[in-house]
Amino acid sequence: MIILHVKVYNLILKTLNKKNQKVRILLNKQLSKYLGIDFGTKKSGVSISDSNKLISFPLETIETKNLLDYIKQININENIEIVVIGKPLKLNTEIHDLEEEIAKFIKLLEIQLPNIQVERVDERFTSKISSNIIINSGLNKKNRRDKSIIDKISASLILESYLIQKNK
Repeated sequence: MIILHVKVYNLILKTLNKKNQKVRILLNKQLSKYLGIDFGTKKSGVSISDSNKLISFPLETIETKNLLDYIKQININENIEIVVIGKPLKLNTEIHDLEEEIAKFIKLLEIQLPNIQVERVDERFTSKISSNIIINSGLNKKNRRDKSIIDKISASLILESYLIQKNK
């Protein structure tokens, strides 16, 4: 159903000319979604919002080296407007060593996908909260140890945090 909407949206955009720029911008924002990223050195969790930008859903955990290509691919079908990336702060609010890698990734993202806005959100405690969610979910012990589940739930919590701040 979503893919159908995106195809219709792309067809409408093709028919619009420059005189209808305001309509194009409005359509773009109405059908766009946000992505949430829990960036890791080896693997990163990814989440996505609904079209109304109210709810966050865990998508998957992928290898970080493939993250940019993954975002490009998902952008084709989902029209991503904003990517929210967790900002790894220590408890004393110092920036974590991982921030250097994240900054490099953001530069690449902004160069290769300049129409996508990048936002940052404090990601402290998202892994701990994710672990608690998984424990309370009723998953068996073997599945609870799967770090990829924690990563994508953490990404969803990062995006959810941004959506709450934005919709206040």
